Amino acid sequence: MKKKAEWPRKLRSQEWYGGTSRDVIYHRGWLKNQGYPHDLFDGRPVIGILNTWSDMTPCNGHLRELAEKVKAGVWEAGGFPLEVPVFSASENTFRPTAMMYRNLAALAVEEAIRGQPMDGCVLMVGCDKTTPSLLMGAASVDLPSIVVTGGPMLNGYFRGERVGSGTHLWKFSEMVKAGEMTQAEFLEAEASMSRSSGTCNTMGTASTMASMAEALGMALSGNAAIPGVDSRRKVMAQLTGRRIVQMVKDDLKPSDIMTKQAFENAIRTNAAIGGSTNAVIHLLAMAGRVGIDLTLDDWDRCGRDVPTIVNLMPSGKYLMEEFFYAGGLPVVLKRLGEAGLLHKDALTVSGETMWDEVKDVVNWNEDVILPAEKALTQSGGIVVVRGNLAPKGAVLKPSAASPHLLTHRGRAVVFEDIDDYKAKINDDNLDIDETCVMVMKNCGPKGYPGMAEVGNMGLPPKVLKKGITDMVRISDARMSGTAYGTVVLHTSPEAAVGGPLAVVKNGDMIELDVPNRRLHLDISEEELARRLAEWQPNHDLPKSGYAWLHQQHVQGADTGADLDFLKGCRGNAVGRDSH
Repeated sequence: MKKKAEWPRKLRSQEWYGGTSRDVIYHRGWLKNQGYPHDLFDGRPVIGILNTWSDMTPCNGHLRELAEKVKAGVWEAGGFPLEVPVFSASENTFRPTAMMYRNLAALAVEEAIRGQPMDGCVLMVGCDKTTPSLLMGAASVDLPSIVVTGGPMLNGYFRGERVGSGTHLWKFSEMVKAGEMTQAEFLEAEASMSRSSGTCNTMGTASTMASMAEALGMALSGNAAIPGVDSRRKVMAQLTGRRIVQMVKDDLKPSDIMTKQAFENAIRTNAAIGGSTNAVIHLLAMAGRVGIDLTLDDWDRCGRDVPTIVNLMPSGKYLMEEFFYAGGLPVVLKRLGEAGLLHKDALTVSGETMWDEVKDVVNWNEDVILPAEKALTQSGGIVVVRGNLAPKGAVLKPSAASPHLLTHRGRAVVFEDIDDYKAKINDDNLDIDETCVMVMKNCGPKGYPGMAEVGNMGLPPKVLKKGITDMVRISDARMSGTAYGTVVLHTSPEAAVGGPLAVVKNGDMIELDVPNRRLHLDISEEELARRLAEWQPNHDLPKSGYAWLHQQHVQGADTGADLDFLKGCRGNAVGRDSH
């Protein structure tokens, strides 16, 4: 257990607000124009509430109201709350993809913390990229920080059927192409998909990353699953505001909590909940910010023998609302602990160990959080496959895949990029059937640019009309955590930098062997070497702006796709005063 810091002591914010010098009066006096009394600057903890609220980030549209509850908690604990708007990358509005802006958001958050008088931070997040970006930024500065998420939407329903956000979007879209649903019915279903404030109600990336924050110990126990409109979400926000004040007094920092053991807990938790493949790339990036050596091998090692026990879409049948009522993530963490799959002494933001937080919780619905013997899959962790097609690895989510396709050999049908795919996929003359392997190139961190969620390529109508709902698909892209299928993602090195994926041709035979962790292009070593030597890039390069910076400095998916100059930059929280 970390030793608590001495209290009282001089805090970082006093570099701005403490004393009578001209510079201090400049900082303090200007802030007083908001009506703050002089005694608020007496050395109490100044808490930055970093809020990703935005009208254009609908998942986070209610965070402004929630921030008031955080402030109430800070005031109650004797702190001084100051709300700060930070970069908010919306998954469903940002082009070319929100992922391209995760690192920009992390950089902006890092500098917002480093350059302003905060002693501790509350990270208000929800939509997919906001959670990792704020955690990355906070980890780089390493001031006491705590996460509070906006929570998931309530269940959707359409004609008596649960509608999972994202998951049913893909399902209904395929049904329209197969002639099983009319366009009018699809539009009718749209109205039932998002019926309250909050993030996706499936175990998509937002809910996964909320679970990862809790499993890492960076959020209060029980935070991940409370619905966004439930009054208990407001209580959680207020308790979080109270807690951050004590964290500042104790000097409890991200580096104390986000240890290698904490990341291993998160990886195993991701397997147990059937979490998004996006967690791989985000946790790798977050680990890099705190100097933890986390690799794809850790993902395969830690997750390989963990059963998926959370029966939620897209892997199962329920939604986040039922997960909360069943007991939420604390029940999953308790199950992992009982199975010997949890580092029980990992420290959390509460100041207690993970096991102390969860050891007494109760599972209220064993059809939602399943016994291990009834798991959706007994080996639910993210699978890492390698071979001559993915020398640095690729990932697959077995709980969302078709078991009969986990060992498969098929003829490649190649799409050079997303535009090529869109131009060809609905053509009845496309030479493809359900035994083929769909391959899409140039959708990785540099290639898209930004690595969009296009890896779950929709199947061609000619196949869907046979009643086929899944095929093996391979790309260097990501896919939404709400999506499903036998989809190989994050293939590294990516096509845009001349990885082997770049030289796959129509008609090549590809072998996927998940049990043996193998992804193989069936051509000779000499032929592969010849193709790679002849390869030339065929995508346009950005010429200016952040897109250019991203293109020049983004790393591969296998290491988290962070910018190369931002890894391992923790600390240096106080800079020089310019006045």
